[in-house]
Amino acid sequence: MADAAALTARPSPADAGEGRKVDLDSRIEAAALARELRTHTQGEVLFDAASRGRYSTDASIYQVEPVGVFVPKSEDDARIALAIAVSRDVPVLARGGGTSQCGQTVGAALVIDHSKYLRHVTALDLERGEVEVQPGIALDALNAQLRRHGVWHPVDVSTSAQATLGGMAGNNSCGSRSIAYGNMVHNVAGITALLADGTECEFGAFATATGRARELGEAVRTIALRERDEIERLWPRVMRRVGGYNLDVFYPQSERPYTSDGAVNLAQLLVGSEGTLAYFKRLRLKVAPLPAQRALGVVNFPTFYAAMDAAQHIVKLGPTAVELVDRTMIELARANPAFRPVIEAALIDGPDAILLVEFAGAEKSALLAQLGRLVELMGELKLPDSVVRMTEDTAQRALWEVRKAGLNIMMSLRGDGKPVSFIEDCAVPLEHLADYTAQLTEVFRRHGTRGTWYAHASVGTLHVRPILDLRKDGAAKMRAIAEEASALVRKYKGAYSGEHGDGLVRSEWVAWQFGPRLTAAFEQIKQLFDPRGLMNPGKIVRPSRMDDASLFRYRPGYAIVPLVPALDWSAWDVHNDPATEQLTAPGSGGDPARGFGKAVEMCNNNGHCRKFDAGTMCPSFRATRDEQHLTRGRANTLRLALSGQLGPDAFTSDAVNEAMALCVSCKGCKRECPTGVDMARMKVEFLHHYKQRHGHTLRDKLIAHLPRYGPWAARFAALANLRNRSPLLARLGERWLGLSAQRSLPEFRRDFFTRDAPPAPAPAQGRRQVVLFADTFSNYHEPDNLRAAQAVLEAGGCEVAVVRGADGRPLCCGRTYLGTGMVGRAKIEARRTLDALLPYVRAGAGIVGLEPSCLLGLRDEYLVLGLGAAANELASASWLFEEFIVREHKAGRFDATFKPLPKQALLHGHCHQKAFGAMGAIVEALALVPQLAVQTIESSCCGMAGSFGYEASHYDVSMAMAEASLLPAVRAAPADALIVADGTSCRHQIHDGAQREALHVARVLEMGL
Repeated sequence: MADAAALTARPSPADAGEGRKVDLDSRIEAAALARELRTHTQGEVLFDAASRGRYSTDASIYQVEPVGVFVPKSEDDARIALAIAVSRDVPVLARGGGTSQCGQTVGAALVIDHSKYLRHVTALDLERGEVEVQPGIALDALNAQLRRHGVWHPVDVSTSAQATLGGMAGNNSCGSRSIAYGNMVHNVAGITALLADGTECEFGAFATATGRARELGEAVRTIALRERDEIERLWPRVMRRVGGYNLDVFYPQSERPYTSDGAVNLAQLLVGSEGTLAYFKRLRLKVAPLPAQRALGVVNFPTFYAAMDAAQHIVKLGPTAVELVDRTMIELARANPAFRPVIEAALIDGPDAILLVEFAGAEKSALLAQLGRLVELMGELKLPDSVVRMTEDTAQRALWEVRKAGLNIMMSLRGDGKPVSFIEDCAVPLEHLADYTAQLTEVFRRHGTRGTWYAHASVGTLHVRPILDLRKDGAAKMRAIAEEASALVRKYKGAYSGEHGDGLVRSEWVAWQFGPRLTAAFEQIKQLFDPRGLMNPGKIVRPSRMDDASLFRYRPGYAIVPLVPALDWSAWDVHNDPATEQLTAPGSGGDPARGFGKAVEMCNNNGHCRKFDAGTMCPSFRATRDEQHLTRGRANTLRLALSGQLGPDAFTSDAVNEAMALCVSCKGCKRECPTGVDMARMKVEFLHHYKQRHGHTLRDKLIAHLPRYGPWAARFAALANLRNRSPLLARLGERWLGLSAQRSLPEFRRDFFTRDAPPAPAPAQGRRQVVLFADTFSNYHEPDNLRAAQAVLEAGGCEVAVVRGADGRPLCCGRTYLGTGMVGRAKIEARRTLDALLPYVRAGAGIVGLEPSCLLGLRDEYLVLGLGAAANELASASWLFEEFIVREHKAGRFDATFKPLPKQALLHGHCHQKAFGAMGAIVEALALVPQLAVQTIESSCCGMAGSFGYEASHYDVSMAMAEASLLPAVRAAPADALIVADGTSCRHQIHDGAQREALHVARVLEMGL
């Protein structure tokens, strides 16, 4: 076996373990490691440059390339991989969601990613109040299973959708309700772990421990006894302290004891160890009864200081949570269309800060009484009428989602300066919280920056990240601010690391917090568990410096390669003022890629795209669970390629193409990514350059030019549709064009809509004129939808015009060209469409469309195609059919009435409807029909996504997306229920996958006329 030097240049402890770099010459040895893993395991072995690059970052400021990545399919795979790596003297780094903010999950090691396969509940004991899980299961996924039994795991971190339990235990995570339930260390009952030498140990109650676990426990107890006086002298006594190892488990110092009976649990020694002591195979976690009722009081404060000063009084009322949102975050939330109505419902007269005060219990009446006491308290504190009471579950959940998105909302700031995580979770006693925050704010001011504050006011841990540009002087400022912040923490007898762990950014400060004797004790513990130093080295003990720029994501020499983009990205090409957060003019940021590079860099790796909730993002990851096919994975791949880290011409390489291939352009990330990464638009940009280099396929051309040959195909529909009736032609089509023979293709209709449409009347002021935008798909494949829309609009008193281009051809939004990277062609179609529609827009007509991907393109892509200010005029006048109907009805201008339709309707939303917040409109439009009972399917993308699902190479993934929730829901619907879907691709997927006809909302409304 090779020694360590063959794979990593390992520095001495004094030089900091994490500073190791993968030597280029070591790739031969890495290849041997990869071969051995492939030979002896069933897991996925990812050692290519792009995969290593995707795993070289987490949600911190750091980037360290791993030796390789291993994704075990079983616990045996993980055990064997650990043994192989250790036999080769290769460090090992266990990883879950990769969302750590301090650099815990990056390193020059073999990364073992549990999150794809090792994510199961293995046992549930309700009598003991415990659940056993594998380390890769996410908290939300666990609680979804536990909820059926009336219990939950209550360490509710804000990243619950993507945070894995293994990572939470490794980090000693906390959550908003830790004042009531404690941290992770209080909620872990036992850990089955593998030591670096392969020994499997059960870490649990010390009193009953046996074997190696007992030996290690005894050895650590000896160290603790020796250092007891130092522990009592230096150990922070605040509720939040996660720095170092939990050596005080034998002599607890916190306000909250480790266990209720004072017994020692050795699992608590491993919690917070960041994978540096052992590999977690399984965890036994405590569960708690679900709160029957919750009530929320939102306290509005005129000053930030008043909010901080009030926290110490509020906690005496017995809340389960007291969470802060400051003015900057309030304004950022108001700027996000998804969050604006939610945050505004919680505000009174423009506060400087708000505190979310939650009470939970069995009886709603008791909680209302507690809310009343909160109101009384605020009156006593000279803040009458400052509380917004929220007692409905829906409103509470929505506001908590805004709070949970706090960090990511902060990170949405454009420009190179970003809020940097390094002092964001210092914890101080509540009586000092107001003074600590005021003094730290002054520190920021002296260094020419500011911080946004939020999070856990209940336990004195407020997250704050000063805005720094680490590409310039940010590293020096980070050091200076950290030193001044640490002095304040010591002054107020707090903890420097209160929640997010040590990692690369705070391990250096372990010695500062605990002193030389306890630091040496931590090193002894590391030696006991991991004598060869192979378990996630460089974290907690023997660390690098926090400001070692060679470990930064944007390290010295980092630069985006020059690129002339096809789309306008200038809005991202800006600088920001760290003190005011004001932005310079678009195009002034100096990005060699004219804003595209900075747009890609907006991804801060928070991993919110790994969620599996009711939203859309990210459908390809939901189907594959591969980092490559994740919004974050794609953004990292693009960033690495654009900065030359994947080699010359990497941006148009096959490696990047593979990462982009399964992006279905759903635009879910446009709305749901808190930092605003718009991967659908980035895919258009990528395809433009990739196809310029590699050329367009015959299939590309067939799809792209549909608007041009559509009229002829429709006139000869019998011939054009022959492929659907001939298995031989279907098989030939798959061989020659790559279109799946398992799919039917959309049928052309001879009676296409524009064939018989009369010439459009001239634009006219004062008439209720509406332009019905006859998109290519509706026009040639489903003209009945357009006829239904026309009938409904006319019944409502509108004059409907069907406009053609100056050349007499039906209009086209250019979607098929954008989807194949033909941006130049798309611009031609867009200009033709804009020229034809603009006179009607200026005459006051609304532009109404049926197909979401087409109509919403007028409000999205048209604004970045270089069409000038006129594109904004068109965008502001463009409406989805249901949006227009609802708007006119609310204004009292829609004259149509609908007869009762006593049916159930199952509604599936098109991804772009969800991305633009248009789902409410379709529900309201259907509500105009009496007795129609509408139920929305909680689904992500249908999986068809334009041409995506028709392609043979995507068929399996497409069906996996559909089977996640959409098709099972459709199959379970009553036979006489209406299935409503506005997207033509969605309807086709439902037809192919469930053999049910789905209707456009226009057809349903026509049925009610």
